[in-house]
Amino acid sequence: MTSTTLDPGAPTAGERDLTYSEAVREAIGQAMEADDRVFMLGEDIGVYGGAFGVSGDLFHRFGGERIRDTPISELGIVGAAVGAALAGMRPIVEIQFSDFTNQAMDQIVNQAAKIHYMLGGAASVPMVLRAPLGSGTGAAAQHSQSLEAWFAHVPGLKVVMPATPADAKGLLLSAIDDPNPVIFLEHKLLYRTSGPVPVEPLRVPLGRTAVHRRGADLTVVATGVMVSRALDAAAVLADEGVDVSVLDPRTLTPLDDAPILEDVSRTGRALLVQEAPGHAGFTAEIAARITESPTLYRLLAPVRRLSGLDAPIPYAPQLERASVPQVDDIVDAALTLMKES
Repeated sequence: MTSTTLDPGAPTAGERDLTYSEAVREAIGQAMEADDRVFMLGEDIGVYGGAFGVSGDLFHRFGGERIRDTPISELGIVGAAVGAALAGMRPIVEIQFSDFTNQAMDQIVNQAAKIHYMLGGAASVPMVLRAPLGSGTGAAAQHSQSLEAWFAHVPGLKVVMPATPADAKGLLLSAIDDPNPVIFLEHKLLYRTSGPVPVEPLRVPLGRTAVHRRGADLTVVATGVMVSRALDAAAVLADEGVDVSVLDPRTLTPLDDAPILEDVSRTGRALLVQEAPGHAGFTAEIAARITESPTLYRLLAPVRRLSGLDAPIPYAPQLERASVPQVDDIVDAALTLMKES
């Protein structure tokens, strides 16, 4: 079977190339133009343009009332957003590093995630919390973590991890529309990557897995920055005679597992790739769903996970790189899995 690349990456009519950060900014701008209830709050998002430059010129376009610079208090920022959402607004919170959500976990986990349930559906919290995560920028242990499994474990939160500029825009627009709190995690290394993005404010529905490549021999499920690395690895593996599928859940909660189970049933092999440490990582949930379903009986080899080391992210560039999966690591893991069949 010849593999099929489903996302060729070339702009078509109504598209043009944008960077990931530009796509996020465009989504916020289009949402604010369409709905006066949408506003943004966070540290240094005003004249400075955001720690990673994502908010850019939004302050000059919409003013300080709707692009609100805040004090350095994550607890206060998220608390204000929860209150605004309960009052009918649609806040977008930017936390400078996902690691800093630690300071606001009570508001995220005990308030935003639970209010709708605890009030019997009488109130909703339509809030989006955006946060950059991941390693690769030399930011060391306290600014480089991948904490998506924390949030995916909490009932009441939706968790999104876009891997492409088009998904970043489309999923963010859907997240802003959603009546529930959404944790929107953006990998820092993706901000400068580029790809085709629709000009119009087209939504990518939450809870739909993307199939980027379909192959015959092995299914790779990857999240965040690992999606592009998995696609690069698939190209290398093709030269080795191994035909690989690459799937991206995009939304961790709710998880669309049907395409994953279908593809693994077809190939008989599953390699699950994440940057976060393996212990209790999110891909363990995917592994469980494979082995708890009839897909188990179609496996030709055990499910294999490839994850970051169970250690804090080092500062030294060589050690930082060695602590999380790279393209060569994905290739090696895939070849090992093929030999186990």
